[in-house]
Amino acid sequence: MFGRKKGWTRSKNPDSKRYKNDMAAHLNGMPLKCVCEKVNGIEEIVGKSGAIAVRDGELMLYAGMDIVLRCDVLSMSAWELMSLDGVVITAPDLEHGGTERTVTAYYSYWRSMNE
Repeated sequence: MFGRKKGWTRSKNPDSKRYKNDMAAHLNGMPLKCVCEKVNGIEEIVGKSGAIAVRDGELMLYAGMDIVLRCDVLSMSAWELMSLDGVVITAPDLEHGGTERTVTAYYSYWRSMNE
């Protein structure tokens, strides 16, 4: 009964803390097929078969045994693709010197995770 109320009260402002925390909670534990990054106008695959994890206020994208992106939840901008089979995340990467990166992570088995 009360499970649907959270969806009704979800923040729609992508710059708010609440939106960013809700998006991080939604992405937590999501398995990934691959992670891509656009470099010099060319989309490159930077990792395959990984997951998204949120811990201690940080969001981490794992691919294989490597951390592709590690960022603070409150400093990221994230939005899902219209097809709902991936997410685009823009944030300063704490793992690679704090440079601003934009990566696209494609879900694997996304339908079973969102139902």
